[in-house]
Amino acid sequence: AKGPSTFIPLGEILQEGGESNLHQLLEAFVSAGRVDHVAMVMGLHPQYLSSFWKTQYLLLRMDGPLPYHKRHYIAIMAAARHRCSYLVRLHMGEFLQVGGNPAWLQGLHCAPQKLRNLNEINKLLAHRPWLITKEHIEALLKPGEDSWSLAELVQALVLLTHYHSLASFVFGCGIKPKEDQDMGNSCWPPSPHSDSSPASDDSMGDSGGTDAMQEVEVLMERMKLLQENRWEEEGVTQEEMATRFELEKMESLLVPSSDILDPSLQSNIRCFLEDPEFGYKDFTRRGEQAPPTFRAQ
Repeated sequence: AKGPSTFIPLGEILQEGGESNLHQLLEAFVSAGRVDHVAMVMGLHPQYLSSFWKTQYLLLRMDGPLPYHKRHYIAIMAAARHRCSYLVRLHMGEFLQVGGNPAWLQGLHCAPQKLRNLNEINKLLAHRPWLITKEHIEALLKPGEDSWSLAELVQALVLLTHYHSLASFVFGCGIKPKEDQDMGNSCWPPSPHSDSSPASDDSMGDSGGTDAMQEVEVLMERMKLLQENRWEEEGVTQEEMATRFELEKMESLLVPSSDILDPSLQSNIRCFLEDPEFGYKDFTRRGEQAPPTFRAQ
């Protein structure tokens, strides 16, 4: 099926929104010289697209402490953490258009040390933001040849979090690459839980006989532990227990096993990753060393 989205028919995208939608897409074209697939799909919600486009314009094209090419490189680093080839390829092109050094696109190891120093906070923001401490910020601001100014770092962190979030939109809406950036089936949804790259489409399908049984056993074990701990915790209501059970069930059924590492992860994404196996881990079940969580009602 032709169109910018795997899930939304092209006819629906073109018909919805009327003049308001058309106006926003024209504005996008005038600003960037093109209308990418994200803008086309987001055009189904014109007011949201308007706010989004203004934000994008301010982050990438308006005056700021970071040069334009470094902004796009930071976007590449952020998108690569979630294996979003659509955004990686998009901003590789943008990076070159604003005069970026093509050698940097060979991988993170070819970028200046100042940008490489963002790698640690990039992966933490993408997967385990609760682990970030003031020491991470201090290390980047520490005076030296490759130090960041506070203004530069603020813009860099906003860019990182913006593109971590945008990767989720790309996957959730099934955004397809344009013909001139098509890389095949290189756009997998980010793993919300595992320490590995996302699994292939059939990782929970035909090979799921034994795996499904193991998942049920794990789920039952979790249920047992929850029940055993129920009376040990003060103020835990039946409703809260039900909520916890549903959370456990969803995690068990929907999240791929942590030992799955997709061998076909494209080199154009892997080259921007250091420590590619680093991913999300649930921070609420770590015993006495667990970070404190805010609990209301």
